[in-house]
Amino acid sequence: MTFDVDLFVIGGGSGGVRAARIAASEGGARVALAEEYRMGGTCVIRGCVPKKLMVYASAFPAQIEDARAYGWDVTGGDFSWPAFRTALDKELIRLENAYRSGLVNAGVTIHPSRAVVEDAHTVRLADGQRITAKHILIATGGRPFVPQIPGADLALTSNDVFLLDALPASVLIVGGGFIACEFACILHGLGVQVTLAYRGEQVLRGFDDEARGHVADAMTARGIDIHCHSDITALERTADGIRATATGGAGGTYDAVLYATGRKPNTDGLGLGALGIGLGSNGEVLVDDYSQTAVPSIYAVGDVTDRIALTPVAIREGHAFADTVFKGQVRKADHELVASAVFTQPELGTVGLTEAAAAAQEPIEVYVATFRPMQTLFAGRQDRALFKLVVSQATRRVLGCHIVAPGAGEMIQLAAIAIKMGATKEDFDRTVAVHPTIAEELVTMKSPVRRVGNA
Repeated sequence: MTFDVDLFVIGGGSGGVRAARIAASEGGARVALAEEYRMGGTCVIRGCVPKKLMVYASAFPAQIEDARAYGWDVTGGDFSWPAFRTALDKELIRLENAYRSGLVNAGVTIHPSRAVVEDAHTVRLADGQRITAKHILIATGGRPFVPQIPGADLALTSNDVFLLDALPASVLIVGGGFIACEFACILHGLGVQVTLAYRGEQVLRGFDDEARGHVADAMTARGIDIHCHSDITALERTADGIRATATGGAGGTYDAVLYATGRKPNTDGLGLGALGIGLGSNGEVLVDDYSQTAVPSIYAVGDVTDRIALTPVAIREGHAFADTVFKGQVRKADHELVASAVFTQPELGTVGLTEAAAAAQEPIEVYVATFRPMQTLFAGRQDRALFKLVVSQATRRVLGCHIVAPGAGEMIQLAAIAIKMGATKEDFDRTVAVHPTIAEELVTMKSPVRRVGNA
């Protein structure tokens, strides 16, 4: 059978773009890609990139205060959201054009349109055009999820924050995951009065208990009002703002309410179920280790598969798919020991097992150092950093590393290399410290604070 293209990619985010570009430029494939919104997907347009730029913007007030302590005669002035947003929009346009140019230069045909799957080898565009493909890749990402409560339409999501015309004076953030905590710190740093409501016991569920407790304490110390065991039951527009009815103390009236209560894969209306492609309980596309669905010609990568919802993982999955299908280099993306960072203030960087997960697996030693970093200590701040290593008693391998400190995201990237290579605690100990740095704590923790785990 003759096909119009060798590969049709649905979705112009990080995973889909990488797969399309590698298949075309290195695999010699005829490739087309459909994106209904803006090229770059969640990460570039409404996620990682604009969020990190907002993190930088929100950190300046504290830096200005510290500068005074270091002898600088500086005045902060007022933050201009319109000026920042104008610059942000300009940067996102630049990045979007870079993504588009990369595809065009690789020979990929771009369709600015929604696309759905009609059968195992046919894609239908919004204008009715049908394109046949030997292989189809689903890379449609995910979207924010808002529970169905009275007044849910009044809530903002993370997608909306970057498009605000003005910052609210006060905001209620609903959720306790990394997106909720990051935006709580961002908006607080930009001068917004922030309340966070989370129905669970502690924010950042899934992260190391000691590390997430450290982050929560730091957020509270900075002035963010956190209410755990709190659930929002209704929202209502009033003359004074949005009234939130809640259990657990977060009820009140706010200028805005931001929901960060999880994300769902974008599979609605794609036509996948009718083809026999399995979907999970969250709507995710079910795939094997090589990102292949139950229909052999159809694959899926990135957040739409709900494996590890991180941009670098989507890129690795897309690249592995292209190598396997179009370059004859059969390989699967490696999902083991993937490092990640939460860009709160201070940051949380993590790789490997939490203390609880490791202890459930085997006997472990736990090494912890908490201290006031030199830079902020001199400025009179009470900030505390946390460095933590989880070590196997039997093999001496470092099973997990958790850092809460300024620059934790940068540090965990380097620590992840050693841990991925199977470094032992003694390998860390043999490494000479770089002094004075906060990262030297990784190689100077000599005695465990506790030994726990199943024998």
